[in-house]
Amino acid sequence: MTIALYDLVGEDAGRPFSPHCWKVRMALAHKGLEADAVPTRFVEVASVEGGTDRTVPVIRDGDSVVQDSFAIAEYLDDRYPDRPALFGQPGGRGLARFVEGWSQRTIHPFIASVAILDIHAMLDDENRRFFRESREGRSGRPLEAMQDGRTPERLAEFGKALEPLRATLKRQPFLAGDAPMFADYIVFGAFQWLRIASPFVVLEGSDPVAQWFERCLDLHGGLGRSVPAAV
Repeated sequence: MTIALYDLVGEDAGRPFSPHCWKVRMALAHKGLEADAVPTRFVEVASVEGGTDRTVPVIRDGDSVVQDSFAIAEYLDDRYPDRPALFGQPGGRGLARFVEGWSQRTIHPFIASVAILDIHAMLDDENRRFFRESREGRSGRPLEAMQDGRTPERLAEFGKALEPLRATLKRQPFLAGDAPMFADYIVFGAFQWLRIASPFVVLEGSDPVAQWFERCLDLHGGLGRSVPAAV
């Protein structure tokens, strides 16, 4: 039975952009598992699979419904141990948790600060209202004030913050070593979010992080490239 993946989209159902859903897309491909994407708009997320407080990604695999990208990756490794591992040796899950925590506190906030208006523009009218009201309600600022990262100073700060990634990727092709694992997909999801949502460039092509990202785009038959970059 094919796995169903509830995948966040905007007005164009063919341009899924959620960083967390992209982690799961890559994880499913890594495991060699077939999946059918279920395009899901912001206003539909909470009620996915009969829920009242859902977040995406969510998968349905037979009778099993799993929510949250990391929980889904753990489920896939436990449910399909005969397929390529997402975490590897004991301790791999803990290390991937560190990567996820670092990425969500370092990369995600910066991407939001340079692309939040581009994300808003991807949505239909109903979801634009929802997106604006929910984000402005949490931050107490208009979206226009939240997009404050496109300055040389902020870009330079972000570049420095990526130095742990850069130093690692100068030594090896993937964060996990010679081949990718879920830790790579965690960080890939963040940069894929920006690539699909916004034409704003944050990495020079010569940057080892940019070169790693290009390698990730080519993985699994070019899955990452199946959705064109924003223009």
